[in-house]
Amino acid sequence: MWRTGIAMAAVAFSVAAVAEQSKTFGDYVVHYNAFNSSSLSPEIAKRYGLIRGANQGVVNIVVLNKGDGGDKAAVAKVEGSVRNLLSQRANLNFKEVRDGEAIYYLAGYRFDDQDTLVFDLQLTPEGANPLQLEFNQLMHVH
Repeated sequence: MWRTGIAMAAVAFSVAAVAEQSKTFGDYVVHYNAFNSSSLSPEIAKRYGLIRGANQGVVNIVVLNKGDGGDKAAVAKVEGSVRNLLSQRANLNFKEVRDGEAIYYLAGYRFDDQDTLVFDLQLTPEGANPLQLEFNQLMHVH
């Protein structure tokens, strides 16, 4: 089910080394990761409209509804921004990607080497209250 979609996304993105993180909000589990887009193949970057480069990153969000006895991909409105430790902020423009039963949200951003970035996100699953997610990621130029 959703695990297949996440597995396919991970294979497609060729980012097996990227650690996936998650946070539970009641009936919802949000999986998230941020990584250097240079790990994407040129074909995958083009397919998803992402900029591939040494100082370009991608944030990947998956929202799952674990209610009704199983994990099911949830449609959500995903908004947010990313900022560095100097409080320089950029808005993130998420694109919804559907791969079979999997639904994930992708946004690109620029960073400097060894930037610690803070992602401030608001996710609103259909028919649910907004969920606030904040996480940090240390980024390296490849």
